[in-house]
Amino acid sequence: MQKIKIDKFVLSIIGVIIFAYFFPQWGVSESKIPIDTISAIGISLIFFFYGLKLSPAKLKAGLKNWKLHVLVQSATFLIFPMLVLALRPLMQNEAQETIWLAFFFLAALPSTVSSSVVMVSMAKGNIPAAIFNASISGIIGVALTPLWMGLFVNDAQTDFDFTAIYIKLIVQIILPVVLGLGLQRYFGAFVQKHSAKLTLFDKSIILLIIYKSFAESFTGNIFSSVSVFDLLLLFVAVLVLFFIVFVLIGFLSIKMNFIKEDQITAQFCGTKKSLVHGTVFSKIIFGNMASIGIVLLPLMLFHASQILIITIIATRLSKRED
Repeated sequence: MQKIKIDKFVLSIIGVIIFAYFFPQWGVSESKIPIDTISAIGISLIFFFYGLKLSPAKLKAGLKNWKLHVLVQSATFLIFPMLVLALRPLMQNEAQETIWLAFFFLAALPSTVSSSVVMVSMAKGNIPAAIFNASISGIIGVALTPLWMGLFVNDAQTDFDFTAIYIKLIVQIILPVVLGLGLQRYFGAFVQKHSAKLTLFDKSIILLIIYKSFAESFTGNIFSSVSVFDLLLLFVAVLVLFFIVFVLIGFLSIKMNFIKEDQITAQFCGTKKSLVHGTVFSKIIFGNMASIGIVLLPLMLFHASQILIITIIATRLSKRED
């Protein structure tokens, strides 16, 4: 029986949250350390390198399997949000509204790239389609995630300005991706060679954003109302959401007569949510909202859960006969 390893990045997130609890002073707005500036530059570099990694040839090859793409993107940007949206009438107070908004933010996010492709590869799925869907999901998410959130963020009494948000998205995300795509032919091979180092850079920026988010939340005593029981409920809710979408995509894949490789890709890519995009978008969409730590909480629980569950499923599928 193969041992299941705990993802080091998940452990790092837990460590950063604990560090933010004991040493929040460096993450507050009054701090002399320019974390916001560092994060903004880091975000732009993440998406610049993301553009450099995108292979136009692989993206063109992936376009042919359109039914698979429609299912994955529909699951990511329609099924997830609609499931969470159906629960909104049950919210009865401001605290519940904030938790619901956090789950809706999770549901509106695009799929993750690296772990989707790695897990599909491990499970012997359709790798080119996984690369295409994971990549295009991030681009679609730049437009759709803020649109979804714009329907409800005003209700949370935050400063939501579409113009300012899209300017930030264009400057910090779209322009770096376009620049990266333009330079891909010159530096694409170099980026692939140093992919591990760039992944470490990506994760470092994510950890920095998470530190600042939780430092501000701890300073404002935002989590004083969240008990251990509440955390357990959040975790259960995250698992239920994941398995509903996973089973539903599997059912639709069978109805659409997908081969096993395409079904694996649909289920693995369609149930992922990007922590990279989540931390970046939370900073842009919610700004200095006091409860941003709570907004990120379901996403981080989902991220840890999806890595563990998909790893177990991928390990089992990898042993099947070709």
